[in-house]
Amino acid sequence: MLDSDRLHDLYKQLGQHAAEDVVCRALEEMAARLSHIEASYRSGNWGDLRKNARGLGAIADQLGITVLAKVARDVKTCAENGDLVATAATLARLMRVGESSLSEVWDMQDI
Repeated sequence: MLDSDRLHDLYKQLGQHAAEDVVCRALEEMAARLSHIEASYRSGNWGDLRKNARGLGAIADQLGITVLAKVARDVKTCAENGDLVATAATLARLMRVGESSLSEVWDMQDI
């Protein structure tokens, strides 16, 4: 779910050009973090997974992508708890939500 008011506020505060730059950089960073999270999971690098999930959640929060932020925090929590099954399940959800959220924000920029 996208809090479009937060995105609109960002555009009002920064102006069209600056806001587009910030949002594009944030989308790129979120896509990179999603990729790093998945790679970290596959390689068993739990510290990196937690770090990138925490960062992804913070960026998503700033843009108003509340569901993505919540799921990223859930992945981090499951990894911190060492729950392999829960981590795998929430990670799969994170990938689905991440893809759809990035597309939603990208499409919203075109409006």
